[in-house]
Amino acid sequence: MTTHMESAIAFRASSRLAGNLQQVLVELTALHLNGKQAHWNVVGHNFRDLHLQLDEIVDAACEAGDTIAERMRALDAVPDGRPQTVAATSLLPELPAGEQHTAVIVDLVTTQIRDVVATLRAAHDDTDAEDPSTADLLHAVIHQLEKQAWLLSSENRTAG
Repeated sequence: MTTHMESAIAFRASSRLAGNLQQVLVELTALHLNGKQAHWNVVGHNFRDLHLQLDEIVDAACEAGDTIAERMRALDAVPDGRPQTVAATSLLPELPAGEQHTAVIVDLVTTQIRDVVATLRAAHDDTDAEDPSTADLLHAVIHQLEKQAWLLSSENRTAG
């Protein structure tokens, strides 16, 4: 017999959709943590601006992760953002320990953002047929992170 609460959930994520969203959550959480690591340990030319820009990236990753986790709950899936889960399942490489020069941080974090976007794009393409509403959320996160990658990578670019 279906309970009132069970019947109130209009759409439930398939295991594939839930798995894709879990991986997106893990990567966004890892980006958030790595962005903070970079923020605390960046040194060199243009330090202050980059220090503040890294906080914008951290905030974007944190907000996006919360949106994805809440969407998972709305679809009756259970998000897992525990540190052990993130460490064990994230595909992002570990940042080097200690102080890092601004140019190095720009390249490292830009690469990480682009890696997270690749995960989001794969999840988006897989999600769109099953749940266009969730695909719309993923699209918005892709848009935001690609903008952050462009802004950050411009620090190390030269005109031409």
